[in-house]
Amino acid sequence: MSQIQQIAGRGIPLKGNDIDTDRIIPARFLRCVTFDGLGEQVFADDRQQTHGEHPFDQERYQGANILVVNANFGCGSSREHAPQAIARWGVQAIIGESFAEIFFGNCVSIGVPCVTVSPEDATKLQAAIEADPSAEVSVSLESMQATCGDLTISIAMPEGARQSFIEGLWDSCGQLVDRIAAVRATAAKLPYLTWA
Repeated sequence: MSQIQQIAGRGIPLKGNDIDTDRIIPARFLRCVTFDGLGEQVFADDRQQTHGEHPFDQERYQGANILVVNANFGCGSSREHAPQAIARWGVQAIIGESFAEIFFGNCVSIGVPCVTVSPEDATKLQAAIEADPSAEVSVSLESMQATCGDLTISIAMPEGARQSFIEGLWDSCGQLVDRIAAVRATAAKLPYLTWA
């Protein structure tokens, strides 16, 4: 199973409160059979309206893997396509003031930690990334700190989710595959289950 204890890379700031799942991935992209290709469509309408000025279009943030957002990120509908699109763009962790509960859970289920910070620290971190987009940003689920250059801030996450990442238990499908012998042994004892 895949333990996630620290994520490091470059940051991408996305300012604004209440960025909902309709903005993250517009409804017309939900007809896909798989999540392949959703990364290219993340924030499609916002990006079109800003004519290349959206952070996800700016050259200086290409290849960034840590998204820094503000309050109530991922609100709106419960579509799992939203965290899938963000992850397929390349984001491996999200730092924000707060997250919608279902969005947070959908991120945990695909291995994308969402950690919270104070509004002041979110603003400081976004400013630090804007000042130097090449600076390394690091998120440690062990020390519960995020860093960017000389800036170090405290992060928070519900303890159950934190432990699931640290111990590698966030991946429920992976757990089933790792314990296939136990699954088969249990299935063999069930009176209503027969194998063809």
